[in-house]
Amino acid sequence: MSRRVEAGLSVIALGAWFALCGPAAAFTAYVTNEKGNSVSVIDTTTMAVTATWKVGRRPRGVTLSKDGKELFVCASDDDRIDVLDTSSGKVVRSLRSGPDPEQFILAASGNPLYVANEDDSQVTIIDIEKNKVLAEVPVGVEPEGMGLSPDGSILVNTSETTNMAHFIDTKTFQVIDNVLVDARPRFAEFTADGKFLWVSAEVGGTVSVIDVAQRRVIKKITFKIPSVNDEAIQPVGIRITKDGTKAFVALGPANRVAVVDAKTYEVEKYLPVGQRVWQLAFTPDQKQLFTTNGTSNDVSVIDVASEKVVKSIPVGLLPWGVAISPN
Repeated sequence: MSRRVEAGLSVIALGAWFALCGPAAAFTAYVTNEKGNSVSVIDTTTMAVTATWKVGRRPRGVTLSKDGKELFVCASDDDRIDVLDTSSGKVVRSLRSGPDPEQFILAASGNPLYVANEDDSQVTIIDIEKNKVLAEVPVGVEPEGMGLSPDGSILVNTSETTNMAHFIDTKTFQVIDNVLVDARPRFAEFTADGKFLWVSAEVGGTVSVIDVAQRRVIKKITFKIPSVNDEAIQPVGIRITKDGTKAFVALGPANRVAVVDAKTYEVEKYLPVGQRVWQLAFTPDQKQLFTTNGTSNDVSVIDVASEKVVKSIPVGLLPWGVAISPN
């Protein structure tokens, strides 16, 4: 066989391999910069900031509409939620959020939006199409963390001062139970099967695992990092893989993300990231995990398979929230 024919066959084989594997997934990450009053837009393929969008004051929570065409941002100091067109980066409208919106979560159907109002000790439920408040649910003092069960039937809010996880029925908008956790709970994350809820306690230094059916804490995960003071270990953001095998926990000023076996609840390792790590978000294929690092003003990118940090991306001042969508 001639070299030319061999080369031609090699090209054909390589082309077939690429066709089988398909192109690399392309996603867009949106990072709120709390002191920059902006959103950094990141291309996850090039790992570079492609745009910076101006929003209201002290942006924190961030999420996307179901179709990815709109980006919702908590403008906490303006007592509103800015809605941006993701194609133009412009604020196209604002939602009536109640005082000091901190975090929120969108129903799986795409409507309504559940908002934690830190200064008003309530959860505001908003019809985003009509810009109408459907209900205001009283909860504990300084509500922040928001979690929604996979079937959408249970909303959980964590109150930082009351140290509670409040279980809310999404049909009646009534609190149906309260579970005591450790001091200053900041984040709530359901497992994919909806059986368990993980709640981080920033001051308590723990993550409580709650049996959802029994509404009781069945495990408290603690963290110990050599050469790091215990006071610096402050769990905040949590993300759990869809297969339920791994959990990643942001540990605040410890500048680490803990990798936890989600079945045994044992901490497997600590990944060094940027300074004052806050929130976490998977890419839709769960191959990468993005962390916001508030003091170093950057985002760390973790390769989930190897559990290694592969990139640090500079963003705006005090990055806080992060959401990721397909392009």
